[in-house]
Amino acid sequence: MAQTEKKGGLLRKSSASKKPLKEKVVLMYDEIFTTEDPSKCNPRFWEELFLMKVNLEYLEGKLEALDGEELMKIKDNINCLFQHCIQALGEEHPIRVVNALQTLCALIRGVHQKNKSTSGFDIINMLVGFDKAELCMKNLMESLDSLLCAEGSESLKSLCLKLLLCLVTVTDNISQNTILEYVMINSIFEAILQILSSPLSRREHGYDAVVLLALLVNYRKYESVNPYIVKLSIVDDEATLNGMGLVIAQALSEYNRQYKDKEEEHQSGFLSALTNMVGSMFIADADEKISVQTNEAILLALYEAVHLNRNFITVLAQSHPEMGLMTTPTSPIPMTPVTPLGTTPPSSDVISSAELPLDADVQTGNLLITFLKYSSIVMQDTKDEHRLHSGKLCLIILTCIAEDQYANAFLHDDNMNFRVNLHRMPMRHRKKAADKNLPCRPLVCAVLDLMVEFIVTHMMKEFPMDLYVRCIQIVHKLLCYQKKCRVRLHYTWRELWSALINLLKFLMSNETVLLAKHNIFTLALMVVNLFNMFITYGDTFLPTPSSYDELYYEIIRMHQNFDNLYSMVLRLSTNAGQWKEPASKVTHALVNIRAIINHFNPKIESYAAVNHISQLSEDQVLEVVRSNYDTLTLKLQDGLDQYERYSEQHKEAAFFKELVRSISINVRKNLAFNTLSQELLLKEFSTIS
Repeated sequence: MAQTEKKGGLLRKSSASKKPLKEKVVLMYDEIFTTEDPSKCNPRFWEELFLMKVNLEYLEGKLEALDGEELMKIKDNINCLFQHCIQALGEEHPIRVVNALQTLCALIRGVHQKNKSTSGFDIINMLVGFDKAELCMKNLMESLDSLLCAEGSESLKSLCLKLLLCLVTVTDNISQNTILEYVMINSIFEAILQILSSPLSRREHGYDAVVLLALLVNYRKYESVNPYIVKLSIVDDEATLNGMGLVIAQALSEYNRQYKDKEEEHQSGFLSALTNMVGSMFIADADEKISVQTNEAILLALYEAVHLNRNFITVLAQSHPEMGLMTTPTSPIPMTPVTPLGTTPPSSDVISSAELPLDADVQTGNLLITFLKYSSIVMQDTKDEHRLHSGKLCLIILTCIAEDQYANAFLHDDNMNFRVNLHRMPMRHRKKAADKNLPCRPLVCAVLDLMVEFIVTHMMKEFPMDLYVRCIQIVHKLLCYQKKCRVRLHYTWRELWSALINLLKFLMSNETVLLAKHNIFTLALMVVNLFNMFITYGDTFLPTPSSYDELYYEIIRMHQNFDNLYSMVLRLSTNAGQWKEPASKVTHALVNIRAIINHFNPKIESYAAVNHISQLSEDQVLEVVRSNYDTLTLKLQDGLDQYERYSEQHKEAAFFKELVRSISINVRKNLAFNTLSQELLLKEFSTIS
């Protein structure tokens, strides 16, 4: 028996001798694409249209197939379709509302695709007409706001958010999307907050709501007053802020879980293959292949929350009371296809079982721990552009946290101890740390561990100078807080000192290659000044007097590196080249380190000679250090505990513009036809009264 197939709006028999038949909705679309008013011959045309299942692919394709001139000829019909879509949003019958929402998606995308080269105002005219634009867009935004805030269908809310994401991301550069002016004037901010504050709505739509908010905040943020920025900065409702934190934590946690699964899968596969190999030269290459697509959209949302709203800082350290208490929703969920994690929400099965699953290696979960683990993964490999952007954004977020007084208070709180298992890059010269041996410590220790890990693992030819500068700045800001508040942190400071000295050694070894691309003296000065901070103020924040002694021991033990650095900067500061001034700053900054080396080295040599010892032990060196402090003279250096506060507009505008463009493109890609599929929607609204 002949099978009936459906393709591109055509109904045909597979025996295919007869002319294909078009489905009714396609015939109606064809009528719209003529210069005649389709309702002339059929007064019920528009009423019938919204009862028909939308054929998104055909409608968008039809729009894209027309050239600009042809599109202008049917402008009145396009305007009419757009206006009738908006009217249908107010209908009682949900089927009409669903079809209107999907038709709007196709219209907006199709017209924008066709008019990429033209200005936004032409697109507004093409969709709705200049004379009716203000009123139509006001009605559209009010209808969407009502649907999002109503008690009704979760599927409709999902579709509303998809339409809004479609509207926002229809251009790569969202600041050139002038339709968004109407979204600014007719705010849906409160509707987004309502979704985030309700457990059920948050679980269904939280991800889309958070990404939508992050994008809206970035619309012309440096050129005009953006109401979404103003409103986000003053939100103080605890339920809403916690809801936003839960959505972000869930998405990051899902990424961490996916990475861990891939890592375990990769290791088991690799180890079985390794039994047939000799040597370990393949290990590094094999580990590089572990990769899960990064999630810049959710990271941008976290950044905007931390940067704009001081109340959100409290959410970072808050354990989540709703974990494990959530039940599966009774209303149907519109399913989205499985796509990479770049811009899509975590899978609904994960969310329905618990809003935020606890990490296996921590007693309690909070957003900051999840974020630190996420950062430790994406910061491993900065060769990939997306990971580089993600790594940079992670460090910018940590910079904002490190500058905040309240954030520092809970980071350093001795009563808030956590076991944080950061991911460490596989390296041949070190063993993998056992997860179970991790101590419970204040959260600042995990931040410092992350910075040390980055410093140690990124000394390479393609040197990420910008990330290193940010990394050292974060450490400096944390030390400034410890000095100011006299916080004596029990941390393995030696690991930090060793990493910093090795970094200086790397800069010197690769002087010629690095100087061709970077001013390495800026970074060298920052590293030297971290040591100056420890030397000048260490007695106020290092945990014990012996820690201070160990600092001197480390400087003396590694004195050759400091001597070599001094020789290098002295050479360049005495020449009349471009590096004279930055090199001379490092020369002056080394004064106390050189004083320590020049003071203690002769004493140590003398002690060895008197006691006939060829090589002194650490304890013997420390004994010499302790007994010779009183004759050491150091210079007081100003400004060591001062820093320039983070400023987005003046220094990071270009980065965020490019990042938001990348996110906009990804969100648009993931709003594919199948994410707007009607199958489940039609099941939910199967009867029309």
